[in-house]
Amino acid sequence: MKKNSLLILGLILVLAFTVRLYRFNSPIGDWHSWRQADTSSVSRIFAEEGFNLLYPRFMDLSNVPSGKDNPFGYRFVEFPIYNLAQAGFFKYVGYFTLEEWGRLVSIFASLASITFVYLILKNRGHKLAGFIAAFLYATLPFAIYFGRTILPDQTMVAASLGSIYFFQSWIGKKQLSIINYQLSILVLLTATAFLLKPYALFFTLPMIYLAFERFGLKAFKKWKLWLFLIISVIPLALWRNWMQQFPEGIPVSDWLFNGGNIRFRPAFFRWLFFERLTKLILGYFGVVFLILPFITRIKKNDFLFSLSFVASSLLYVFVIARGNIQHDYYQILVIPSLVIFLGLGMGQFLANLISKKKYLILGSLLIPLILMYVFSWTQVKDFFNINNPSILVAGKAVDELTPKNAKIIASYNGDTSFLYQTKRKGWASMEKPLPEMVKLGAGFLILVNPKKEDYGIGKEYKIIKATKDYIIFNLTQKP
Repeated sequence: MKKNSLLILGLILVLAFTVRLYRFNSPIGDWHSWRQADTSSVSRIFAEEGFNLLYPRFMDLSNVPSGKDNPFGYRFVEFPIYNLAQAGFFKYVGYFTLEEWGRLVSIFASLASITFVYLILKNRGHKLAGFIAAFLYATLPFAIYFGRTILPDQTMVAASLGSIYFFQSWIGKKQLSIINYQLSILVLLTATAFLLKPYALFFTLPMIYLAFERFGLKAFKKWKLWLFLIISVIPLALWRNWMQQFPEGIPVSDWLFNGGNIRFRPAFFRWLFFERLTKLILGYFGVVFLILPFITRIKKNDFLFSLSFVASSLLYVFVIARGNIQHDYYQILVIPSLVIFLGLGMGQFLANLISKKKYLILGSLLIPLILMYVFSWTQVKDFFNINNPSILVAGKAVDELTPKNAKIIASYNGDTSFLYQTKRKGWASMEKPLPEMVKLGAGFLILVNPKKEDYGIGKEYKIIKATKDYIIFNLTQKP
């Protein structure tokens, strides 16, 4: 039986890995390319200039992210664990490109997440639910796309789920021990999740539930639980304190909470629960499965445990309201809660089927399931497309025609995905008049998809090359 379980899980993981290789070697020009470019940019500088984890930098020297001039290109967001892995594999293993290694790190993090989802439910005695949840995580189009993007979010999710699994194992022992390999891994994974994304704090609710399930109100008196919490949070506190020395490298983030006073307005619920959950992730028809946990005979404690995941996700999207409305990749963090809730409901429903009607009811469930995948894929498939191929052509030209140490203006309305393609440091917009940009060190200006009026700059600065895709101006030479 154990061998069969490993075989089924193995097949799910092979399937998950295979589908995440779709357009594996695509350049960074797809959906959310700007955020992927910023992430990979930090990794590129690590690979080229050394692994200085306390001073992460990227190629954007502009004041757009933080509102402050950033001549050294500091990039202080998540602690660069993901970048260390991406750049480390690229530099010391090789074979794949930097971008492909970034995708592989995310893919393997995704596989780890799938495994932990299965193990968490299996440990509660719901092996079938674990397989279903793992399968959903492996195959939902939204999870496939964001399971191979160059973002730290999936790695944070894997660390967070791993911490829940090891907490589940640790707290299940007769005696809580602080000299325990499970606790060591638990602390490491929890601290890693917090460092990758502080939003992981929202997803500690399942651990809190497990503590109260085991000890009740006496959980407050368990000093070992408090020790675990304190040790896990210390690295995040130290990192956030260190960051404050570099305000020019900290992107403005207050707007993520409730920019535009969007929270709890009709548009908030429409975007989150219809456009994202119903339409994008569940393809309309998957919504019907959300009722199953409420109508099946799930043990009260297991149902409440699954609700602790749902509560974590709801708390996250309610607090980080504008961020979740603005960016659909923020919902990467809620996928585990969704598949665990769906898996538990669908697994229990299938387990309760009356044998004579089993295949009829199973067949009726397949119809909305298939339609869910079809309609979700229609929403997600364009995410893989290159939005503007001209930035790739222009980036290659800049790399060939300008010195490696040149600072450039890759003007793209602040979007750094074009700047990334040039492999040069510089600015993603003309944030100041050109003469002032030249004083800051800008040596070249590149415009993509040029219009007729753009050629007027050639009266002041020499045009190196012009095509239908781009114009390159030398800002140190007159025409």
